[in-house]
Amino acid sequence: MSDLIQTAPADRTPRTERGRKTLRRLLKAAAREFGERGYHEAAITGITARAGVALGTFYTYFESKEEVFRALVRDMSRATRAHVAEAVKDAPDRIAAERIGLTAFIAFVRQHRELYRIIEEAQFIAEDVYREHYRTFVEGYRRNLAAAASRGEIVAGEDEPRAWALIGMSVFLGMRYGIWEEDLSPAEVADIAIGLVAEGLRKR
Repeated sequence: MSDLIQTAPADRTPRTERGRKTLRRLLKAAAREFGERGYHEAAITGITARAGVALGTFYTYFESKEEVFRALVRDMSRATRAHVAEAVKDAPDRIAAERIGLTAFIAFVRQHRELYRIIEEAQFIAEDVYREHYRTFVEGYRRNLAAAASRGEIVAGEDEPRAWALIGMSVFLGMRYGIWEEDLSPAEVADIAIGLVAEGLRKR
């Protein structure tokens, strides 16, 4: 995932462009290794082979397989949020932002299918990072919903439960239409889902 924001332990953050490029290669390789083999079958030597670097280079940036995995989960989380934020930045209102954001999320998942396997494994390997991934999403969502309500774009309400509900919808739609099958386009899925959000199920 070459567009991911890079993460390393604070005292090992590369200070040169060459170091940053090496870190990008390691994280991109780690995404492929963990995504294809899963955490327990993945190996540091597999990561270094995919990255085309020596084993010693890995230990310049990470102490263990778990450490690179944790860094990768945070990296993927930031990349996903950044991708959606960029997509919705010019949306005219919150409902439009929801539709655009869900479209962008499903499209992103299709391009980075390893995302789901890695994030889901995190709940067993690094539960604190797994929770951090979703809580960070929720906090941003909560702020956006509150701001939209203050502008009169949506009805006011309990923003945190609403944020969890919207994110839960996105997670499962991403799994179904991003990973399992692609029988509807991301835009078609978003139109249906956000129509439900905006109008509800009640007969009118």
